[in-house]
Amino acid sequence: MKRLPQTEFIALMAMVAATVAFSIDAMLPALPQIGAELTPLDLNRAQLIVTSFVLGMGIGTLFTGPLSDAFGRKPVMVGGALLYIVACVIAWQAQSLEVMLAARVLQGLGAAGPRVVAMALVRDLYSGREMARIMSFVMIVFSIVPALAPTIGHYIIIGFGWRGIFAAFVVFASIVMTWLVIRQPETLTPEKRRPLSVRALVSATREMFVHRTARLSILVQTLTFGMLFMLISSTQQVFDQTFAQGDVFHLWFGAIAIFASSASVLNARLVVRLGMRAIIKSMYTVQIAITVMLVAVTLFNGPYWLSFGAYLIWVTGNFFQAGLTIGNLNALAMEEMGHIAGLAASVIAAVATVGAVIIAAPVALMFDGTPMPMAYGTLVCASLALWLTTMIKRPGEE
Repeated sequence: MKRLPQTEFIALMAMVAATVAFSIDAMLPALPQIGAELTPLDLNRAQLIVTSFVLGMGIGTLFTGPLSDAFGRKPVMVGGALLYIVACVIAWQAQSLEVMLAARVLQGLGAAGPRVVAMALVRDLYSGREMARIMSFVMIVFSIVPALAPTIGHYIIIGFGWRGIFAAFVVFASIVMTWLVIRQPETLTPEKRRPLSVRALVSATREMFVHRTARLSILVQTLTFGMLFMLISSTQQVFDQTFAQGDVFHLWFGAIAIFASSASVLNARLVVRLGMRAIIKSMYTVQIAITVMLVAVTLFNGPYWLSFGAYLIWVTGNFFQAGLTIGNLNALAMEEMGHIAGLAASVIAAVATVGAVIIAAPVALMFDGTPMPMAYGTLVCASLALWLTTMIKRPGEE
């Protein structure tokens, strides 16, 4: 099978993977302006711009893997990119929040194609240690994007206004799609394709939720994504309205993202020695502790430096927690699902993502000028996640 040079292939897959992070994090600096223009009587509703995209992506994730197995990798990736571009144009022209949110759901549906199918495309070409090596390089680039995206969004807003961000999304997706079409050969030959089967998808979903470890791992991952999405939805408002750091929010967010990106490296070093469940339980215990600290400092109205410092520690801890738990939870959920690996991966990602939106969106809408709604929501989610993790068993355990 013809292949791209490995360096070019890694760069292309990294650009594809970066679409999701860019689509979320570049929007954060724009939320105040979008809220003021499209929903001035209820500024908190602007946060739905984040969760609506995630909702669309979660729904799309359930179907794009099976579609790519049936029709090939490139058609699904290109189709997703085209839907993403159309949605960006609709959002660019939106005159109401309702149209904006509908466009963001469509944008998420489109982004799901490249997000999921890129991983399958890598697996078509590489396996074992070589696949792990390729994915590690892709994830390095992917982890850098959240650090840069808010700053990119910040300067686009200064130069072109908030609608310019959607034009940037169109340019970015068009470049990646053109590169993919011209340079990347199809990796799933016709004889290896499998007919699209709704029955198989339903059967895989049923099997995963009947299996105790898979079911619990998905539920815990849902709670973890819920904590992450409620933070991402509200953190710009907290930096701006609570701590008067709105003008430099993009710099704070970038610094936190760079530091938190080391969590994946740390996990790789620790997981063999400590085990997945030990790391997961430790992180939720730490998350509960730093959340209680944030609640105490906020309730007792500590001095600015203490309150802001506590919030920075809490945000960093939340991102760090995601890096040290989500991959391990995926591995636990997939451990006995090798016979339906592709479908199982789609089910896990879709259920966890959509469930997380259902958790995060109401909490984000409760923003009251303080980090307290997020803190209380995180305290509940982390406590439930810790409790459920104690019930996860490995094969052979009773």
